[in-house]
Formats: sequence, structure tokens, C-alpha cells
Amino acid sequence: MDEPPSAPYRPGYELVAERVLELIAELRLRPGDRMPTENELAARLSTSRTVVREAIKILSALGRVRAQKGRGLYVADDEGMLGSARWSGFFLPTDLDHVYMLFEFRRVQETTAARLAATRATPAELRTIEAAAQTCREGHLTGEAALFDRGDEDFHLGIAAASHNQFFLASVREARRLQRQSSTIGLHGTVGGHAAEAVEEHAAIFEAIRAGNPEAAAEAAAVHLDNTLEDYRREIQRRVFG
Repeated sequence: MDEPPSAPYRPGYELVAERVLELIAELRLRPGDRMPTENELAARLSTSRTVVREAIKILSALGRVRAQKGRGLYVADDEGMLGSARWSGFFLPTDLDHVYMLFEFRRVQETTAARLAATRATPAELRTIEAAAQTCREGHLTGEAALFDRGDEDFHLGIAAASHNQFFLASVREARRLQRQSSTIGLHGTVGGHAAEAVEEHAAIFEAIRAGNPEAAAEAAAVHLDNTLEDYRREIQRRVFG
């Protein structure tokens, strides 16, 4: 009888980072609240202080935890324009239900932003969006994940900026910040299997915006986000659940 496949290997610090986020939620800690010390976390999570320290480094880089020298660890309190820390307070990067909710939110925001951009984008903003799409394509063709990610970020924020609505820009930026947490903790920041399709989907969105076709732009954005969610779903299930 064939044995079931084992779950993919995940570094200890990544697992602990995820458990620290769960602990913050369980303890109902709010932005600015003091957290247990590294020693207390190590004891509570049955791991070493070294592993906890590496997990805290990840969470600090993601803006979820703030370490104050000589004072301890705190839940990050960078509110941002729309109170981003409150969003982070309940978002668990490897919880598929949370990822689904985040993409549902992004779908509403970004389809509307694309629709508005199709009627409001200036020539300079169109050039910015086109350049970002090209950067993303180059990152995919060369296998440079950082280049792909930079182009992807600039592309989506460029469209939000071209909506000429600062609330869309702020909400898209914050939602993508949370999505990066899923990418870093659950997917190790790799370019997913959807990268090739994403490049073509970017092109479709841009062409609709450049043509001044709001409905086509919104539809192309919806297709792109739905396919990106499916990529995340597959990758998180494969990496976390095996």
C-alpha cells in the first residue's frame, strides 16, 4: 500500500512565526500591547529562544511585531491611512479563509480602480503602468523573483493611483501588504505557478485601460485576481497541508 505523501518541509522559524501570530490573536493583544518575552514565547511554544528570535525577525520585517531595545516586544501599531494595524490584528497569513476574504476585498477594490483608471489615467500614468507590466514580464522571463515582485507591486499601485482616488490607493496598498505576508510565511516569497499567466493578464488589463474601456478593464482585473487567488490556494495547501 502506498504511503500518503509527507507534508513539505517548513523551517522551524516559519512555523513559530505563524504560531506567534495565532498567539497574539488568542491573547487578544491589540496594536501597541506588550507581548510575552522571547523566553516566555520559547517556553509557551516549546521551542528554543534562537528559533523564536528568527521568527520575530520575520514578523518585524512584515510589520506585525515591534522590538524595542531594553523594553521588549510589542504588537506593531503603525496605523497607516486606513488603520492597517487593525487589519493585521486578525489576519493569519496561512489561514485559507483569511486569504479568501482578503482576495474578495481586493477584487472589489481593484476592479473598481481599474474601471476608474480607464477613464481617468493620464498619459504619464499609462506609461508608469506599462513600464511596471514590462518589469514584471522581465522578472518572469529571467526568473528574478524580486524583479517580478517589484513590477507586480508597481503595476497594481499604478492602476490604483490612476483611479485618482486616494482611498483606493491606500486600501490596495494595505491589502497587498497583507498578501505579502502570506507569500513570505506560506510561500517563501517565490514566484508562483501563475506567473506566466499573470504577465499576460497584466497586459490585458493595461490594454483595456489604455483603450478607455472601463468594463473590459474591470473584467480583466477580476480574472487576474481570481487566478492569483487560485495560485495562492494551491501553493498554501501544498506547502502547509501537504
